[in-house]
Amino acid sequence: MSSFDVKTEKVAVLMGGASAEREVSLMSGSGVLQALQSLGVQAQAFDPAERDLTELKKEGFTRCFIALHGRFGEDGTVQGALELLGIPYTGPGVMASSIAIDKLMTKHIWRADGLPTPAWKKVDSAEATRAALAELGCPMIVKPAREGSTLGLTKVTAIDQCEAAFALAAGMHDEVLCEQFIAGDEVTVAVLGSGAQARALPVIRIVAPEGNYDYQNKYFTDTTQYLVPCGLPEGEEATIQQLVLKAFSSLGCRGWARADVMIDAATRQPYLLEINTSPGMTSHSLVPMAAKAAGIAYPELCLQVLQSASRDYAL
Repeated sequence: MSSFDVKTEKVAVLMGGASAEREVSLMSGSGVLQALQSLGVQAQAFDPAERDLTELKKEGFTRCFIALHGRFGEDGTVQGALELLGIPYTGPGVMASSIAIDKLMTKHIWRADGLPTPAWKKVDSAEATRAALAELGCPMIVKPAREGSTLGLTKVTAIDQCEAAFALAAGMHDEVLCEQFIAGDEVTVAVLGSGAQARALPVIRIVAPEGNYDYQNKYFTDTTQYLVPCGLPEGEEATIQQLVLKAFSSLGCRGWARADVMIDAATRQPYLLEINTSPGMTSHSLVPMAAKAAGIAYPELCLQVLQSASRDYAL
């Protein structure tokens, strides 16, 4: 973490971008920009889809708050460009970002480190998707390996849905993941900080209409319930927080992130689904909600994340 002088530094809030999550990123970035400006930070919006990143250096920006989501934003590409420009940025570095966006690679690493994640199969056709259903069981989740916000995701409940599910996911990314469905409580956990100072915020339990926490229910409806305190059985919250901290460390994350976890209703075993290295900061987003439960107001959260900005390689 580098020292931060609110009076002298010039901050770019990277927002928009070219991914399928552009709309959400613009909402996140607008919230962050307003919050930082309210604290006296010299912050400006910067959309990499409309401006060349080299302009950051030319215009004297001294650090970046990455409010981009999905590919070209939290996949290591922007992080690598900022490393070359010598500008500190929020969130994990190049390698951790590129791994975390890839659900397949993330699962391989978590499995190697002995961390629980649902069983999975990589598929390349509708036929392979049907075979995965026979192996993993029904229902089954089908999703692109590199996409966020549940875009391209299908909960397959019958074999005749496999072809359409594969086509939808493959339209988002050429690598498609079939995943064992875990029936039970859905929770999410945010992490702030780095190394030994990383801490997990309160667990949020998500109760979506008919259990369908899709893109629409994430961002554009008010029917999904977010429970914090989460109301889990005694001791479970701390166990899940510790699991998420291990998952965060396993991928080499720093600064902040948010992990999604399913808890098997029968066994109460938590399973790691994925980790988001540039979490949403919209009015519906979960990191601000968890931070508020921990006594951290939205502007202070934005400032804490900004203060954690760093680089993999200090020249």
